[in-house]
Amino acid sequence: MTPARITVLVLVVLALIFIFENTRTTEIRLLIPEVSMPLWMALLGTGIIGGLCGAYFMRRRQ
Repeated sequence: MTPARITVLVLVVLALIFIFENTRTTEIRLLIPEVSMPLWMALLGTGIIGGLCGAYFMRRRQ
């Protein structure tokens, strides 16, 4: 385990704690339709999309 991997692991754990602490329902507007969903689902979905985009661009860079 390198220091960079430990740092990433700590950040992921903190992000997951933040996501699952925000459980109330919220309304999200996605282009035209308005969707009502728990805030943790929206945060988790956004985090997953961001992680996939980051992995894609890092892989293309190599």
